[in-house]
Amino acid sequence: MVRTIVFDVNETLLDLAALDPLFVSIFGDASARAEWFGQMLQSAFLATITNAYTDFGTIGGAALGAVADRRGVDLTDEHRVQLGAGIRSLPPHADVRNALERLRDEGFRMATLTNSTPAAAEAQIANAGLGDFFAGILSADTVKRLKPAPDPYHHAAQTLGLAIGDLRLVAAHGWDIAGALRAGCAAAFVARPGRSFDPLALVPDIIGSDMGEVVSQIIDTDRP
Repeated sequence: MVRTIVFDVNETLLDLAALDPLFVSIFGDASARAEWFGQMLQSAFLATITNAYTDFGTIGGAALGAVADRRGVDLTDEHRVQLGAGIRSLPPHADVRNALERLRDEGFRMATLTNSTPAAAEAQIANAGLGDFFAGILSADTVKRLKPAPDPYHHAAQTLGLAIGDLRLVAAHGWDIAGALRAGCAAAFVARPGRSFDPLALVPDIIGSDMGEVVSQIIDTDRP
């Protein structure tokens, strides 16, 4: 079956570890980056569950403030500006470009689907030098419901002119995989270090330890 491959962006394509120096400068501890991202996801899930939409960039700034409060750090406006700039200039993971080239050479159509706003997502993909690979840079902000709610996945299929089952989401987050599968997409999980599934979540048919392994399985399973 031929599928369009839709990629999550943050942590799947782009490496958040590039933000570690900023978190060291603010908090004196690189582990604050993981705490911040976890708080960001918690706030995003709360907003989605309670139908109180807030865009992902605003959530990210609020999460930074929450971490600062917990750690007793005085956060400045400059810190928030630096975080926004850092997110927009994240580099791709080392395994990404070659994997995208392989999929393109095999004739796959590709797009991205992120919780980031359209402006942020477009800046991220452009700054990472990946724009030529994608037929669309899609955002959950368009439907005002963040992944893993079903709405963004259905929006992606509709925008790309496809049935939902003709999409395969690639992500490094178990919650994103679960959302895609529940919405009716196929999915593929990139098991980057420290990433795993919720024990109660659906498991996709493709799992790999890096993007290269995932892409090899996609080519075998979904080759045009």
